[in-house]
Amino acid sequence: MMNKTINQKAWYFVIPVFILVAFNAAIPLMTVVNYSFQETFGNNVFAWEGTRWFKQILLSERFHAALGRQFAFTFIILLIQIPLGIAIALTMPKKGWGVPVCLILMSMPLLIPWNVVGAMWNIFALPDIGFLGHTLNSVGFDYNFTQQPGDAWFTTILMDVWHWTSLVVLLSYAGLNSIQPAYYQAAEIDGASRWATFRYIELPKMKKVLTLAILLRFMDSFMIYTEPFVLTGGGPGNTTAFLSIDLVKMALGQFDLGPAAAMSLIYFFIVLLVCWVFYNLMMKNEAQS
Repeated sequence: MMNKTINQKAWYFVIPVFILVAFNAAIPLMTVVNYSFQETFGNNVFAWEGTRWFKQILLSERFHAALGRQFAFTFIILLIQIPLGIAIALTMPKKGWGVPVCLILMSMPLLIPWNVVGAMWNIFALPDIGFLGHTLNSVGFDYNFTQQPGDAWFTTILMDVWHWTSLVVLLSYAGLNSIQPAYYQAAEIDGASRWATFRYIELPKMKKVLTLAILLRFMDSFMIYTEPFVLTGGGPGNTTAFLSIDLVKMALGQFDLGPAAAMSLIYFFIVLLVCWVFYNLMMKNEAQS
């Protein structure tokens, strides 16, 4: 039997990626780890604190409140965007001139920078001159997202739905297009209803892309910062001060670098843990089906 020679030269192309990742991720991460165990007094003067900052953050009511707001926001976002994205994908044409038109329209919100999205919706939702705010007030709603917590949440969720539902739509549309026509022909022969076709053919075939969509939207929504910061600044009060916004306030606003570093690491591990648990549950359910 002939021994096959394996060419390892392709790894040379990966070396720049490892260097870039080390520069952009590993080195800053080690700096954060260093700060999380120390107290800084400026001018590179540090004092060892051990695990004090981690205990302080984990027992902090402020952290628990921000974490609760973050989980609530992410849960609402997933509850709205996943079914809505699937529904829109089901209505999109699979052939003809409408396909590129729909794909372009769906892609447009994803091309807009996050800070621009926040600025656009800030202007759009202003209660006196914004189209959304002025319209709601003119029909009898007392709407002011800068002063009323419920309106701030409504506007932030609406903004995120507008910005990111397109990602779920595009992934769902790709999953639907990958289904072989033979499945639809068999369903038609058996006289299956539209709901039965979706329940037993389309939804199972979309499991992988939906798993990816849910994971991506969870991570994005759980780490959201720029859009709500530009839109509401975390207000009114701390109503929309999610974990990322509260972390920046602690690090840059109060200059509590030690607690902020500890909080960022806890934040990081929460995201990793939830993603790992969720992914394993999804894969387990898929293996059993």
